[in-house]
Order: sequence, then structure tokens, then C-alpha cells
Amino acid sequence: MKEGLGGVQGASLPAIREIRTLLRVRCHDKPMKSLIVNADDFGLTEGVNRAIIDGHRNGIITSTTLMANGRAFDSAVAAGLAAPALGIGVHLNLTQGRPVSPASRVPSIVTPRGTFYPGPGILARRILTRQIKPRDVETELRSQIEKIAAAGIRITHLDSHKHVHLLPPIFSVVRKLAREYGIDCVRCPVEPAVSALGPLRSGRRGWPRRAKQYLLGRALSTLAACQARKVKDAGLCRPERFYGLSQTGFLDAAMLEQILRALPEGTSEIMCHPGYVDEALLDTRTRLRFQRETELGALTSPGIRRLVDELGIKLISYGKLSLPRQSTAGKSNEPVQEITRRG
Repeated sequence: MKEGLGGVQGASLPAIREIRTLLRVRCHDKPMKSLIVNADDFGLTEGVNRAIIDGHRNGIITSTTLMANGRAFDSAVAAGLAAPALGIGVHLNLTQGRPVSPASRVPSIVTPRGTFYPGPGILARRILTRQIKPRDVETELRSQIEKIAAAGIRITHLDSHKHVHLLPPIFSVVRKLAREYGIDCVRCPVEPAVSALGPLRSGRRGWPRRAKQYLLGRALSTLAACQARKVKDAGLCRPERFYGLSQTGFLDAAMLEQILRALPEGTSEIMCHPGYVDEALLDTRTRLRFQRETELGALTSPGIRRLVDELGIKLISYGKLSLPRQSTAGKSNEPVQEITRRG
């Protein structure tokens, strides 16, 4: 017997009409705009951790990415486990602090003092001159993923500090590890060109810094566009659009409102860097200090929260983005869950 709409072909006309009505209602009710608001640098400092949690509880932050080698890693894990609605990914790091792996196991990615080489520029140059060994990159990134999973975190996605995972040799490793550990999503920050012009068009001071960030954002977006197809071919997920590259260091309530009002249909991600300024942050090698408090104010603004509701934007985390995998592509986070049980 052949099956038709909703079951058996011989179903009554009223039943078929009811099914069609339900389908229309479901399609009509489905939010047309979904938004992930991801706070980077979870675990960097205690002040950053508190700000991310405050932005989640009192604002629009839905997701964060955790630094396995952050000085405030333990408190970030405790706070994250106490916030079950907050999606948590891995903020893969190869440019700041010390590796999770013993330095002797990853010699090509650390200085003689056992720290990462500072900054993505140095990392890129060492890759181009073949001073970086891919096996060392894989060993360290694997250690970071396993440390976070062993702490009890259900990993929703992967991204990286300073976006170094976009460098082709590193991206190949990240894609491999995502599939191996059953992590469905990888950030691919392809930023719309019109949105990237926002900081330049704001007419505020600091135009040279804004222009520099714009050019950096366009370069990173071009790299990301080159990797986007590889994400899809690997059976991995990513938001359709990304915002925040050119706004890094300049994101405030006005700029956030501009992004939200222009948000297209589909799934988008906004990257942000909230934080409270404390001694640990002032002692950290980062250009984002007091700007982090400005971003937190925007993310928790009652006006911004009302605007999200008025525009019909559904706030989601990367955990809601995962697509069903084919049987050959992975086991839907089972490898990571197994690490959690062992931990």
C-alpha cells in the first residue's frame, strides 16, 4: 500500500486538510531570523567570566567559547555548568599563554620559554616558512578539546582566538578534529561587506583604527569564504552570516542596534567580547580592556532586548544549529561524551 501525505494514501479529505493546515501553521510560526550571540574569551579572566554570565542572564548572550589554557578556566567551567542554557564551545588558542600539552610534546609552536608565539602574524609567518609542524598543532588542539570535554562541558562548536583556525593548515586540523570528536559546528566568519562598513560610517573619532580593523576584517572574511565550502563538504554546520569582525573594539549599543535592524532572514552570529576590567585583565596581553564593559552595557541594554523581541529575532545557541549527520560522518558528540565520562 502506497503512503501519501501524512500516512496512507486513502486518508480522508478532512484529515489531509488538517495535516496541511498544521504544516502551514508550523511554517508560519517558524522564526525567520535566528541569532547566535557568542561571547569569546570565556576563561580569560574572572572579570570576563562574570561579564559573560551576566550578559547571558540579563542580556542577549546565548553562546560562548572557552579557552582551555585561560587563567580563569576552572571558574568558567563552574559558571558554565550552572548555566545550562548557555551554549559552550572551544576557543582554540595557539597565540596566547602556555599550551595545555607539555611544551616538550609541541616544540614547534612554543618559544624556548614554553609559551605560544605571541600573535597570529608570527604564527602565520612560521607556518609559511614551515617552522610549524602540523602534528604539534593537532596534538595541542586535541588536548584543548579533551580538557574541556573532561571538565563536563558539552561542546557545541569550535572557533579560535584571533581567528587562527582560518589559516589553511590549521583549518584542516580543526575540521578533522571536529569530525573525530562529533562536534557539529565550526565558526566561519564570512562578514557581509555592507555591515563591515558600519564602524567607518559612524563618523566617530579613531578613524585610522577603524580603517585598520576594517581591512583586517575583510582579510579574515576572505579567508573564511575560502573555508566555507570545506565546512559544508565535511558535513559540518555554520551560521549563514557573521557579524563582529570589523566591529571588534568598537561595538556599542548603537552599532549593535544597526546590526540587528539589518539582520536578514536565516541564521546569523554576532561575535562579542564582554568583560569587567580588573587587575587580571589589565595584566593580560589584549587590546580589548575598557571596551569590554561598553560591549556588556550594550548586550544587557533593555532597549536592545526589546528590539530583539520587536524584530521577531529568535535567540539560539550553536547547539540548535546542528544538523543530522550521516552514519559515516560521526556519532553526534558521542566521542566527546565518552571523554566526559572518563573525566
